[in-house]
Amino acid sequence: MLRGVITSPQNSRVAAARKLRLRKERVAAGAFLVEGVRGCGEALESGWHVRDLFLTADHDALAAQARDRGVSVTRIDDRVAKALTDTVNAQGAFAVVDMPTRDLESVVQADPRLVVVLAGVADPGNAGAVIRTAAAAGADAVVITRGGVDPYGGKCVRATAGALFHVPVVADVPVDEAVETLRSTGMQVLATSIDGDDLFAMESNLGRPTTWLFGSEAHGLDATAAATADRHVRVPMAGAVESLNLAAAAAVCLYASARVQSTIQR
Repeated sequence: MLRGVITSPQNSRVAAARKLRLRKERVAAGAFLVEGVRGCGEALESGWHVRDLFLTADHDALAAQARDRGVSVTRIDDRVAKALTDTVNAQGAFAVVDMPTRDLESVVQADPRLVVVLAGVADPGNAGAVIRTAAAAGADAVVITRGGVDPYGGKCVRATAGALFHVPVVADVPVDEAVETLRSTGMQVLATSIDGDDLFAMESNLGRPTTWLFGSEAHGLDATAAATADRHVRVPMAGAVESLNLAAAAAVCLYASARVQSTIQR
């Protein structure tokens, strides 16, 4: 059993971790905070550099996993866990993880076949869900355009359910730069639209390397972003339903591509 229970959130390492709830502090530190048993476990398994792990007494399995990987573990009590969390019910597991150094060039150099571009998406829950779906569908990367959500914010990280550690994510890229750079590799750029071509009638086109361009759930793609696409695509729907939410639409489109491209390893 590890010792040294911290009883005050004023402890310097806990205080530094707590600051990571703010975007400017994450940028300054080059690190972000992961909360939850699953997220911390995925961080440890991923090979990303975990600086610190803060655990309450009921997480001995995570502590052993960290020890096996040479990661520092600090035991905390419930009061400190509440100081670190930004949720109602803290799980008592927190990891401080280094942000990876990734840019659009690194995505291009990997010769991608399936990429997601989130243009103007500001909701962290939606963005996190799309990152999770992208990883599950075997996508090569997710690009978040300038002015969009911070993928390393707490809510977004939780919404990825650990998938953040399994698909490259690049943020703060102008939408036109993202589209043109990916198109220059030979990828087609498809954008979702309520008046686009029927997704299920274009299977032969989905075998090509594809960038899927999605807009915000509230407003969709703005006219400028939509104009950058090579083709607009709609998800066919029955009855009076006019649209799907962002995560659902992304899942349908990405799995349609994955089915043709065989990006999922079964």
